[in-house]
Amino acid sequence: MDTLLTNSPVWLVVILTLVLVELVWRMREGHGYDGRSALTTLGLVAGNIPAAALNAVVLGGLYTAAWRVAPIHLPLDDWWTWVLGFVAVEFAYYGFHRASHRVRWLWASHAVHHSSEQMTLLSSLRLGWTNLLSAGWAFYVPLILIGFDPKLVVLLLTLNLRYQFFLHTEAKISLGPLEWLLNSPSHHRVHHGRNDAYLDCNYGGVLIVFDRLFGTFRPEREDEPVEYGLKGRTADANPFKLVWREWADVFSAMRAAKTVGGAIRVALSPPGVHPQAVIAPAIQTQPRAPGAF
Repeated sequence: MDTLLTNSPVWLVVILTLVLVELVWRMREGHGYDGRSALTTLGLVAGNIPAAALNAVVLGGLYTAAWRVAPIHLPLDDWWTWVLGFVAVEFAYYGFHRASHRVRWLWASHAVHHSSEQMTLLSSLRLGWTNLLSAGWAFYVPLILIGFDPKLVVLLLTLNLRYQFFLHTEAKISLGPLEWLLNSPSHHRVHHGRNDAYLDCNYGGVLIVFDRLFGTFRPEREDEPVEYGLKGRTADANPFKLVWREWADVFSAMRAAKTVGGAIRVALSPPGVHPQAVIAPAIQTQPRAPGAF
């Protein structure tokens, strides 16, 4: 569910064309283009192809099962179903994305997407392979149970993710007044910032209104250039390390908890919180940068 790659040849041509156009623009503007990082992203994309196939099989079965037990089935041929579905999918995505930054178990998958230290269209494809394990897909099950057809949910989520492809750029593209309603490159650059001023904000997909409603919106500031990458983590070019290093830390911290309850609290704690502070909060620990344990 968390991949921008589909079987559409037209979409693949759009991606490749715009990536090349952006590469030329970055070189002409003096921004540079990190070729090693690009190769890492391509390695992650290659690994995501079998992962996406597995996701499709497993989640297709799970969502179909949920649809069978749903008490009502909203009609696909009514326009209002699609309008309500769009808002519902955007809200579910906001919840999923916010949880992916505030819950270590989900962050272990999502951190891969934030590992690039350049904001490029290609970096939008830098995704982890462990979405089944982190269970972000569960945020969309309630939509099916309240009557939205899985085909509607999957299609609208696919369009949500395709829209976000265009947000991963340092090009100063403004949507004008629409930026109050819609996510934009500027809003999403802030989301990818590892600056303290930009951590944990702007979670929206197509819409930015839920961030404004729930107090998680922050604008891009001229006096605070965005620094990309993971706070407290060094850059790594090895796709396998990027995919598994957060999981290794999570499982290590869970084992150290000694009890099932403690392990669960660690898994559900925010990234950057020392495990001991979760297991025994009465014990004072030295503050650490997010992501450093």
